[in-house]
Amino acid sequence: MAAHRPGPLKQQNKAHKGGRHRGRGSAQRDGKGRLALKTLSKKVRKELSRVDQRHRASQLRKQKKEAVLAEKRQLGGKDGPPHQVLVVPLHSRISLPEAMQLLQDRDTGTVHLNELGNTQSFMLLCPRLKHRWFFTSARPGDLHTVLDMAKVADTILFLLDPLEGWDSTGDYCLSCLFAQGLPTYTLAVQGISGLPLKKQIDARKKLSKAVEKRFPHDKFLLLDTQQEAGMLLRQLANQKQQHLAFRDRRAYLFAHAVDFVPSEENNLVGTLKISGYVRGQTVNVNRLLHIVGHGDFQMKQIDAPGDPFPLNPRRIKPQKDPDMAMEICATDTVDDMEEGLKVLMRADPDRQESLQAEVIPDPMEGEQTWPTEEELSEAKDFLKESSKVVKKVPKGTSSYQAEWILDGGSQSGGEGDEYEYDDMEHEDFMEEESQDESSEEEEEEYETMTVGESVHDDLYDEKVDEEAEAKMLEKYKQERLEEMFPDEVDTPRDVAARIRFQKYRGLKSFRTSPWDPKENLPQDYARIFQFQNFTNTRKSIFKEIEEKEVEGAEVSILLVHPVCCFHLSTLLNMVVRRDPGNTEPVKAKEELIFHCGFRRFRASPLFSQHTAADKHKLQRFLTADMALVVTVYAPITFPPASVLLFKQKSNGMHSLIATGHLMSVDPDRMVIKRVVLSGHPCKIFTKMAVVRYMFFNREDVLWFKPVELRTKWGRRGHIKEPLGTHGHMKCSFDGKLKSQDTVLMNLYKRVFPKWTYDPYVPEPVPWVQSESSSIVPQEGME
Repeated sequence: MAAHRPGPLKQQNKAHKGGRHRGRGSAQRDGKGRLALKTLSKKVRKELSRVDQRHRASQLRKQKKEAVLAEKRQLGGKDGPPHQVLVVPLHSRISLPEAMQLLQDRDTGTVHLNELGNTQSFMLLCPRLKHRWFFTSARPGDLHTVLDMAKVADTILFLLDPLEGWDSTGDYCLSCLFAQGLPTYTLAVQGISGLPLKKQIDARKKLSKAVEKRFPHDKFLLLDTQQEAGMLLRQLANQKQQHLAFRDRRAYLFAHAVDFVPSEENNLVGTLKISGYVRGQTVNVNRLLHIVGHGDFQMKQIDAPGDPFPLNPRRIKPQKDPDMAMEICATDTVDDMEEGLKVLMRADPDRQESLQAEVIPDPMEGEQTWPTEEELSEAKDFLKESSKVVKKVPKGTSSYQAEWILDGGSQSGGEGDEYEYDDMEHEDFMEEESQDESSEEEEEEYETMTVGESVHDDLYDEKVDEEAEAKMLEKYKQERLEEMFPDEVDTPRDVAARIRFQKYRGLKSFRTSPWDPKENLPQDYARIFQFQNFTNTRKSIFKEIEEKEVEGAEVSILLVHPVCCFHLSTLLNMVVRRDPGNTEPVKAKEELIFHCGFRRFRASPLFSQHTAADKHKLQRFLTADMALVVTVYAPITFPPASVLLFKQKSNGMHSLIATGHLMSVDPDRMVIKRVVLSGHPCKIFTKMAVVRYMFFNREDVLWFKPVELRTKWGRRGHIKEPLGTHGHMKCSFDGKLKSQDTVLMNLYKRVFPKWTYDPYVPEPVPWVQSESSSIVPQEGME
């Protein structure tokens, strides 16, 4: 019997597909010991059990809690610097001396009074709370003092009015403080107990609604009695501290005592002794120290005197005088500083940083040496190769005969003559029209009208500066024209366009076309410093600072008078936004006042777009609808750092223009200025058009022939040939033009800021109090 054999139509079932559902064992067997690239490059993560995960999370929480408690104990404790509190009244009706007197609690502890210039300050030592405070004050009208002291204060105590909260000056001060970076703050209301009982509840409700706009989710305390002052002190001591990044990575000091010792040769040059508590990071004696408003200085040595304000002072025998029994005394820190003096560090001349702020350029550095014979021979061979031209010549023509044969390009003059016509009639019409307009303007200028006489108007006109008003009107017109016709300029008729725009070039694409950042640099670039890798340098410096121990003791620093008052200069790029409260036009290269981190200086910046490309278009005005990048020559500053831009008015007042932060230190960031030349199509064919008024002579048309054209309605084209001698040209486009369209040509050049850096900023004119008990600007201010 024959055996059964399967036929060709036998059913075959599908094999089982493991795929991603395979087990770990089968995957390892198929891999045969091979590992993925990510597994090899990363550390093996240990999988913890659920109990271990909970234990690890509890340990992390415990470490964070201990870090917060250690920070609280150190600030204001016996081993740390005093808790520095800045008291800022936000309304003119607030009595600052009364508030400072309430904070000087006799029952709480010892009070040491101190006078620093026009600022009243005192040290409060409270052994019962194991805390010590250093209170200073500043008026909102003195803006520089408020901003400088807020940079070093641990807490800001804002005093509010019970009816209005803050006035216009206080609101302006808050805007500047929020832009700079606000540390820990506390709100206190003064004078609410003086209101009738029925009005106190309504006043609190209205004040709470007003406070929510600036300080959401924050409550205010009262400051009318000694008991309320004690509660406020407890709140200041137990409050969680907010950190500012730009000062936590730097060492900073508030001077409690300053003494200048002149030299024997010159009374204007000498040694400056500064005494205070170092906060933040450690101080290196070999590095420079910056004094706000004065510049950078070299340190001679750092001393460690005894703490002039210990938390547990030595007991003094009780005196018969009750005023002496209160232990409120005035102290002279300079005398205490000399007792028990201990030298911590002395400057090493070999390792000390130099005060050189600029590179001394060598005028011969860019010169080339005389070329060798081999280089000259290579240049000749290259010229011979490049001078060879391929021509069509009859057969049998020698090379000598071919040199005399012209190219086969015939110049057709008939078509050009067709479009050579005179524009005298049109020019006469334009002149007549301009004369009519001027005559109408004269008639309007001498139009008579009846105006009522008013003494108040005469007094107002006396305060108006007509010249300043005319300049401001012209700036408003320029800003309006820039918004309507961005970057458009008129081609001059008295100067050839190829000479007027000889530094400009055309680009196929502004985004992708190449541009060498080292090309045609100005002479000022030879004076600045540039990092090979700024990011790595910044990381290494901050890492070196963080590895050292933080100092909190009282130190005395000796400074040597410097040769120059600023340090290594470079190109800073800052991202800013226009302040909504200021609408005055600000043009590029105008002198502005900068508050960048701890530095304050004057400079003339450039404005450019904030994009991710390698080229950034120049903005002629500081616009209000988008963020811009401000480029300026200034000393090297490591981000993060807050930035405030002010403009000084004619009356000396500083007006806040923009706020932002420091973006980078990059001299290679290219700011490109665009110029747009416009023309009018007078004859339009299918894809051809005759354009005029862009140029006014034939040579300019030939010079700019390679540059691409565009229109406002999105067409692109090129110049074919010039027509006549009046600057008319035949152009071809990728589509048919409309009669109302405008032909444009974009030209670009790189621009650089002016070297106008000045570290000395004049003090602004303070706000004065009017008879209506509200703070207003001085005479002539807006």
